[in-house]
Amino acid sequence: QVQLVESGGGSVQSGGSLGLSCVASGYTYTYYYMGWFRQAPGKEREGVAAIDTHGRTKYADSVKGRFTIPLDNAKNTLYLQLNSLKPEDTAMYYCAADPRTPSGWSLPLHQALYYYWGQGTQVTVSS
Repeated sequence: QVQLVESGGGSVQSGGSLGLSCVASGYTYTYYYMGWFRQAPGKEREGVAAIDTHGRTKYADSVKGRFTIPLDNAKNTLYLQLNSLKPEDTAMYYCAADPRTPSGWSLPLHQALYYYWGQGTQVTVSS
């Protein structure tokens, strides 16, 4: 059974940095893509960044140039490095994964296209 466990959330001041991790267990797929999503209170869950086992990445416009999404295949661990944080980055951050080949090989940032989900880790950015 696949499990995703996030860690690394916390509180930071505006302009600061945080690193999130997501460890996947029970995952035996050769190809897969993974992503980070976030959900602020009263808002819909939105895709932040995605990566696949070929190393291709995709970022939401709101985080381009500030966040990076490394994937360590050997450790089955996905990371999200958050730099230059803003108060509007405050949210619960979720890790997600899916073993299917994305349509047209375009990495998705829509939650409906991810099958496995973690429980989330909170990121709070104060001004």
